[in-house]
Amino acid sequence: MTTTTADLYDELGDDIQSLPIQFQLFGARSKFEGLIRTVKCFEDNAVLKSVLSTPGNGGVLVVDGGGSLERALMGDMNAQIAADNGWAGVVINGVIRDRTAIANISIGVKALGTNPRKSTKGGEGETDIVLAFGGVTFRPGAKLFSDEDGILVEH
Repeated sequence: MTTTTADLYDELGDDIQSLPIQFQLFGARSKFEGLIRTVKCFEDNAVLKSVLSTPGNGGVLVVDGGGSLERALMGDMNAQIAADNGWAGVVINGVIRDRTAIANISIGVKALGTNPRKSTKGGEGETDIVLAFGGVTFRPGAKLFSDEDGILVEH
């Protein structure tokens, strides 16, 4: 990312959405950007893993886990799969686990926090749908920008 989210917001103002949720930053990349793909799942990461196992092409996977803090939707193995497949980052409206290991993986990860409890694997979830949380709409194919200051999303 060549500019900061603060400078980008100053430039674009109301032409870009700013996500007010105070996500924590994980992963070795503190700055990332890319075209959005989406997953909606609740405490089940089978669909998320399936998407991360496909070529990311520098994209960002936005995951709406319903804000659940009960089960981690991503751990170090899925973060490594994502990095190996060329994903720039993952934004999770939920929690992760394996914080220390993920800190050494070359990917940007933002999530609400951590919980060591793993997810279920039932395969419940939807992909490439429009998501909305925190007053921001995430459309597949729109661009997301993330750094230490926050997350911006194209309208």
